[in-house]
Amino acid sequence: MQDRLKDILNDYACGKVSLDDSVEKLKLLSFRPVGDIAKLDISRSHRIGIPEAILAEGKDKDDLVKISLAHLEETGGVIVTRISSEQLQAFLDAKLPAGIVLDHNPRARTVVLRFGEKKLKRGKVGVLAAGTADIPVAEEARVAAEEMGCEVVCEYDVGVAGIHRLFPSIEKMKDMDAFVVAAGREGTLPAVVAGLVNAPVIGLPVSTGYGIGGGGTAALLSMLQSCSILTVVNIDAGFVAGAYAAKIAMQSARKLI
Repeated sequence: MQDRLKDILNDYACGKVSLDDSVEKLKLLSFRPVGDIAKLDISRSHRIGIPEAILAEGKDKDDLVKISLAHLEETGGVIVTRISSEQLQAFLDAKLPAGIVLDHNPRARTVVLRFGEKKLKRGKVGVLAAGTADIPVAEEARVAAEEMGCEVVCEYDVGVAGIHRLFPSIEKMKDMDAFVVAAGREGTLPAVVAGLVNAPVIGLPVSTGYGIGGGGTAALLSMLQSCSILTVVNIDAGFVAGAYAAKIAMQSARKLI
């Protein structure tokens, strides 16, 4: 996309195209239509530093493959979240371009398509999960942060029901630039972590638990009422939490360069 932008500006500077034609070409760079089903925001990563994630839920499997490959062609990588087994098989059956890496994380229910290897590591993100039922959402956060170029350290099953399990994990994460802390049920863990670490903490409520306040509601409200200082995302919003943590971590890393 950057090369195409340079070509347009260079052609205008050399007088090869008019100002009006250049404006029309620039408009086409802002998004890419895929048939009559999608308009891809292919400039998002350059504009705000966060890549677009394609939510697989509710999408026809063939449409999902078309959208993903179009996005891959424009940006060099794409993250697909909440993918079903049927949708995954559609990717496996598709004729992918040469040199494409397909990285499936079954716990996170994500697929990442990219040309070549991951980005160079910049910034460090710690991902904690209170219980094993919270791991899938935590893993979605991990995928997002890693694809944005961060080093990610994960520690799972360190909830407050056995608080002694948390402290060795915190010791391993002294140099993190940001934390994502996933917790369901009463959602206490993010507030505890935020009271122990110096780096920003993003609370990630998870739709575990049952009865009154189940489905992540109690966890969300608990995090919002925390007396510790933390940011909170929506229930099961793993990608949002991971991307936000990565953005913080990458800004911290740039200050050290």
